[in-house]
Amino acid sequence: MRTNRIIQALAIIATVGGARAFADETTVVRRVVVSIPDRKLAVVENDAVIRVFHVAVGAPESPSPVGTFTIVNRVTNPTYYHPGKVIAPGSTNPVGTRWIGLSEKGFGIHGTDDPKSIGHARSHGCIRLRNQDVERLFALVRGGDVVELHAERTPEIAELFIER
Repeated sequence: MRTNRIIQALAIIATVGGARAFADETTVVRRVVVSIPDRKLAVVENDAVIRVFHVAVGAPESPSPVGTFTIVNRVTNPTYYHPGKVIAPGSTNPVGTRWIGLSEKGFGIHGTDDPKSIGHARSHGCIRLRNQDVERLFALVRGGDVVELHAERTPEIAELFIER
């Protein structure tokens, strides 16, 4: 009787331990890295660049924040709110078809109704992508993912954006 309980306990420990080992092996460490001077965004999974996008960044009078943030929300077809102005989802919405909110209040990664702004410093501090690109990015990221916004192009940042 006692031997059966010991065997059952060992079987449970082995199962739980095996599940934890499997979870650890399949855990994806994802981060989004933005180089403000390069006007590019890289999605990095387990230290490998899986996608690079061209972006617009904050204008000189309204620069993008610099630092490490997290994704706090994701919204499909967002409504745009600005003091005295509300714009429903649609082709004239300044944040485009997706909003990826950051832990820095009021800042996010989003689409645009002005695709010609991509590659320039023209936003109010947010990171803008073409709508088709933000939709691709939206599918790759999750709440809690780390987002790094860099004001300087270090050798490590430059390495992320090398054409492969």
